[in-house]
Amino acid sequence: MASQPIGSQAALRESVISRDAGSADELRSLREQWTGDFYNEGSGKDGPFDRLREECGIFGVFGYPNASSLCYYGLHALQHRGEESAGICTRDGEDFHYYRNMGLVKEVFDKDRLQSLKGSVAIGHVRYSTSGESKLANAQPLVFKYKGGDLAICTNGNLVNAPEIRKRLEESGSIFQTTSDTEVMIHLIARSKQPDIVSAAKEALRQVSGGFAFLIMTKDKLLVASDPHGLRPLVMGKLGNAYVFASETCAFETIGASYIRDVQPGELLVLDAGGLHEDRFATMQRRALCAMEYIYFSRPDSDLDGINLHTARKNMGRQLAKEAFVYADVVTGVPDSSISAAIGYAEQTGIPYEIGLIKNRYTGRTFIQPSQELRERGVKMKLSAVRKVVEGKRVVMIDDSIVRGTTSLRIVNMLREAGAKEVHVRISSPPYMNPCFYGIDTPDRKELIASSKTIEEIRQAINADSLHFLSKEGLLAAIGRPGQEYNRGHCTACFDNDYPTPVPDGSAAVGCGGCD
Repeated sequence: MASQPIGSQAALRESVISRDAGSADELRSLREQWTGDFYNEGSGKDGPFDRLREECGIFGVFGYPNASSLCYYGLHALQHRGEESAGICTRDGEDFHYYRNMGLVKEVFDKDRLQSLKGSVAIGHVRYSTSGESKLANAQPLVFKYKGGDLAICTNGNLVNAPEIRKRLEESGSIFQTTSDTEVMIHLIARSKQPDIVSAAKEALRQVSGGFAFLIMTKDKLLVASDPHGLRPLVMGKLGNAYVFASETCAFETIGASYIRDVQPGELLVLDAGGLHEDRFATMQRRALCAMEYIYFSRPDSDLDGINLHTARKNMGRQLAKEAFVYADVVTGVPDSSISAAIGYAEQTGIPYEIGLIKNRYTGRTFIQPSQELRERGVKMKLSAVRKVVEGKRVVMIDDSIVRGTTSLRIVNMLREAGAKEVHVRISSPPYMNPCFYGIDTPDRKELIASSKTIEEIRQAINADSLHFLSKEGLLAAIGRPGQEYNRGHCTACFDNDYPTPVPDGSAAVGCGGCD
C-alpha cells in the first residue's frame, strides 16, 4: 500500500494564510514559513525556540494479532521523539502492508487505515529529521523489494559514515530513493553475497558507524539491533506471548506490556517461527548511552538501564542545589523536561516550588501566528509567566540546557516583565559546547553559545542575575549508573568533546542538523 499525500493541503494552506495575513508583507512572510504541508514543516528549526530537537522513536511487535493497533499506541507514547512523520509496516504472511505520512501519529492513522494494515508483525516509526530532509520520501519505515523479497527498516539514530558509504555505493551503480542515511543499510544488505538475511544484516551492521537502533522486517523474520556503544536506547518487553520493542519503556506502560531488558550494545536479536534467538554482530565497545536521554529527551515515566528518568532528573536538581545554592523566594522549571529537576532543587534547598511558567499545549505544528508583532514575540505563544507567582519575587529558573541562548533570554525577560525582582538561572546539565553526530539535531558548533562564551558572558547574554551549570561529575553522580565503566557508561561528547566513535573529517563544527 503506497503512501498518499494529505488531502488538499495546498488549498487549505492558502486559505488559512490568506485569512491570517493582515498585509502584503505578512502574506509574504506566512507563505515563506508555510512552504510544505504544514506550518514550518521540517521542525521549525528557525522558530522561536532554540531547543535541541528530538531524534526518532521506533516500536516493533512480533506475534500479536492486529499488530498495527498495538504499534499505533506504542508510537503515540513515543510521539515526543518525533513530530514530523509517522509510519507503520505490517506483515501478513509474506505480504507487506504499509502507510506513512507527514504529521503526528493521530493525524496519519485512523481506524480504517489501521484495519488495512493486517498482520501479527509490525514495525513503526516517528521521525524528526537529523540526517535527510523533512519530506515524505524519508518517512519511515522504508520498504524495498530486493532479491530476498520485501524488506522494511526503521531506525533511531544517525550513521556518521553514511555519506562515504553512499558515495561508494552510487559509484558502483546503486540508485538511492531517499536522502535518509537509513537507506544505506538497505543497499548494504541487498548487495551482500551472504547466504541468508541474518548473515547479510551482520555484514552490513559491521560496516556502519554511529549511534543506531534498528528494526528490520523480512517475510519471515524480525531483526533488532543496537550499535556497539549503545548510544541510542532500545528496550524489549512481552505482552502475552508477543515480543515488543521500543525506544522507551513508557511505550510498554501504554500497551500493558512487561519490560524484560534493554537490548545490549552490539546485540542482534532474531525473531522467527522458532521464537527469539539472541545473537551478536559485534562485541560491545565502550558503553556510551546518550546522557541527553537522561537530561532531556526521554519521558520522565520511562526507565533507561533500570534508572527512572524522573528520579534521575530530581537528583540532578538536588545536585545543582548543592553546587549552586542561591537565596530566593520561589523555584520554577521550564516546562516540561525541567520540572523534575526544579522539584529536586526546591526539595534540597527548602525554597518553595511554584508553577511560574505555563506551557500552551495547543500551539502545534499547524499554528499560525496571527501578526508580525506576535511572530517576533513568538515565545509567548508557547510559554507564559504566572504573574501572581513571580511578581516581586526572587526566582530560581531551572532549565535542562542552553543551546543558542535566545530562548533563555526570552524566558528571563518574560519573568522580569511579569514582575520578578531577580532571576537566577540554573541549568541541570553542563554547558552544551559540541554538536551531536548520533541522532540529535544540533546547530553548528559556532551557533552553540557555550562554545564561544564564558559562563559570565552567557549570563550577560541571557540577562540573568546569576547563572550556573551542573558539573559533569555532578550529572553522572545524579544519574546513578555504576562507576566502574568509563564515563559511567555515558556519551557526554556534547559537553566534553569526547566522542566514542570517530566523526567524519572536517565535520567538527557541524552536527546532525548539517548532515542532509
